[in-house]
Amino acid sequence: MLDIKFIRDHEHEVERAIREKRYKISLEKLLKLDDERRELLKEVESLRKEKNDTAASMKGKRPSPEAIKRGKEIKEKLSSLEKALSEKESALTTALKSVPNIIFDDVPLGGEEDSVEIKSWGEKKKSGVDHLDYAVSRDWVDFERGAKVAGAKFYYLKNELALLENALLQYGLKKVQEHGFTYMTVPDLVSSKILEGCGFNPRTSDQSDEYFVENEDLALIATAEMPLTGYHMDEILDEDKLPLFYAGYSACFRKEAGTYGKYTRGLFRVHQFNKLEMYAFCLPEQSKEIHEKILKIEEDIWQGLNIPYRIINIAAGDLGSPAAKKYDMEYWSPVNQKYQEITSCSNCTDFQARAVNCRVRRKDGTVEFVHTLNGTAIPLARALVVILENYAAEGGKLKVPEVLKPYLNNKEEI
Repeated sequence: MLDIKFIRDHEHEVERAIREKRYKISLEKLLKLDDERRELLKEVESLRKEKNDTAASMKGKRPSPEAIKRGKEIKEKLSSLEKALSEKESALTTALKSVPNIIFDDVPLGGEEDSVEIKSWGEKKKSGVDHLDYAVSRDWVDFERGAKVAGAKFYYLKNELALLENALLQYGLKKVQEHGFTYMTVPDLVSSKILEGCGFNPRTSDQSDEYFVENEDLALIATAEMPLTGYHMDEILDEDKLPLFYAGYSACFRKEAGTYGKYTRGLFRVHQFNKLEMYAFCLPEQSKEIHEKILKIEEDIWQGLNIPYRIINIAAGDLGSPAAKKYDMEYWSPVNQKYQEITSCSNCTDFQARAVNCRVRRKDGTVEFVHTLNGTAIPLARALVVILENYAAEGGKLKVPEVLKPYLNNKEEI
């Protein structure tokens, strides 16, 4: 979340982000709430000082009736004001959590349709197989039994498709390790503090995407970004230790709220899938360069698989709350003859770090908040869609991409 002092010092930038990200928030009301909090704080501090001064002046003396009376008045008034201050601070904290991060100057303005293509790569195929029909015909996926066990959009992967998923993970893991990322498995559940710290604030109440555990302060994660954000919570990192790069592997659970009208067939959009996620903690002056680095790694991964794609600079109206800038990678679907989302990477500046209290101590002794970034290495269910659409061969076999052969016993086809 944003600091109230930052909001006051950069009111125009914050107002612009609220407007362009299309959040329904009154910055005027928030600042008024802070004004009221500050006035209460002044009164509380004044009374506390008077109370302490009076106690110090009466030390070793018998208090007069007037002093006793004034002492009671201060105690009663202080109790009332401290309660009011606590309520006001709680209201302000809640209000601050709803304010989205600022946006960088090079972020396009407008909605999803105003996002800007900045690069494309690869040769588009003119035809491909439907991944769901193909996988079902090979007995590689079972949505019917998945629905019987857990509900619609849950599934079983079987046989060669399950092995292909593992091959994709091993390939992605090799790539991120080559770029200096530390591999981690992460908790599949996080507390509300971490969930809020990540800044996944829906624009409307019907867009909440998380599965919550009843009677527990826990939610299933939608991405490894969540537990990775909290990895250094309440820590002060040394400047010479940054940047830190982590690659988190996890199951991801999403209700997929607010996806009406989007492509959902088969494995493309499901309620549970596995994913390898990249995450970075860095100095503020490093984050823009590292954002480009993460994007390059994503490109390296998909170029290795020889999948045509384009890079999109996401428009402000389609940015989530924590991102100051976000790139999406979209692959060319030979089946649907259009680009479809496959990965993304975001620069969240100090928005998440402030919420989880992750800071850096500079060499001169000063302390400030770090910047955090995230990016998808391999979203495994969706990656399977891409491979099936692009590598299904005649005769019902699937040609194995060259880079995946070492993880599938060097088979040419499966």
